[in-house]
Amino acid sequence: MKASRILPILLIVALAAPWFFDARGYGIRVLCMIFLFAAVAQAWNIVGGLANQISLGHAAFFGIGAYTSTILLIKFGVSPWLGLVVGMALAMALAVLLALPTLKLAGHYFALATLAFAEVLRIIANSAGSLTGGPQGLSIPFNPNGGFWAFQFSSTVMHYYIMLAAFLLVSGVFWAIKVSAFGYRLRAVRENEDAAEVAGVDTFRTKLMALLISAALTALCGTLFAQFNFFFDPDSVFGSSAISIRMALITIIGGIGTLAGPLLGALFLLPLEEFINATLSSRIAGLSQLVYGVILIVMILVKPAGFVALFSGRKWSWIK
Repeated sequence: MKASRILPILLIVALAAPWFFDARGYGIRVLCMIFLFAAVAQAWNIVGGLANQISLGHAAFFGIGAYTSTILLIKFGVSPWLGLVVGMALAMALAVLLALPTLKLAGHYFALATLAFAEVLRIIANSAGSLTGGPQGLSIPFNPNGGFWAFQFSSTVMHYYIMLAAFLLVSGVFWAIKVSAFGYRLRAVRENEDAAEVAGVDTFRTKLMALLISAALTALCGTLFAQFNFFFDPDSVFGSSAISIRMALITIIGGIGTLAGPLLGALFLLPLEEFINATLSSRIAGLSQLVYGVILIVMILVKPAGFVALFSGRKWSWIK
């Protein structure tokens, strides 16, 4: 099916979806989280999918976005929209510091280095209680009359449309990169970095640019997460299992390196996780995590290429 036919239909469905749910209910919140984590997984996909630089520390950039915008709001009254921009800039600066010693590493060495980077920031956030609230976290005061500039609304529907817009923005950036000369250089690095160097590709600069873009978009999602939940702590935004591994899992289950993969993965994993926790968490301790893990293992064994493998043929090539 041609993209020109199905994309408008999907967009109409996405725009109309909130009207089938309670504006302040549980269902609309799940939809918000689906699009938010689809967006953050798509941001990770730029580095992990196109360049095959498997980062387990993207929670560092996610947390930077959350803390920067929230601290500026609470302590200086700065709008979260401005804090979002500052958080993106700070995430890019930290990405440069991370890249200088680590981007020359390959495989699991790079993954471990990024994991350690996020863990260092989590420890700092736990220790700097006067600034970050420490282990108690930060709470954003709710003002129902705050409006768009304050990023506070009386209905969750507005948050939904902001999450949807964020997903479309990040996916647009991913697609623009993928079809550009920069995207081809990233895929050259993914396939054979040494051969890419011989062919004249500046592999370090290519990977650095991908990391900078990915870090900025991840920080954007971190700001949206903080403003949507009104509370977070170091473990919930810097924790690798809560953020970094989740965004990687969503991308892998959906289809790594593809346009539709993160959305397909989020549409499957987020509702599944919520359903399992709601039905099994009150029974046997650890049962919900066990069932969730078994389902993930089965999915990877059955469809190692992800859900996008279900859409074969040239007519579906636009989603890959």
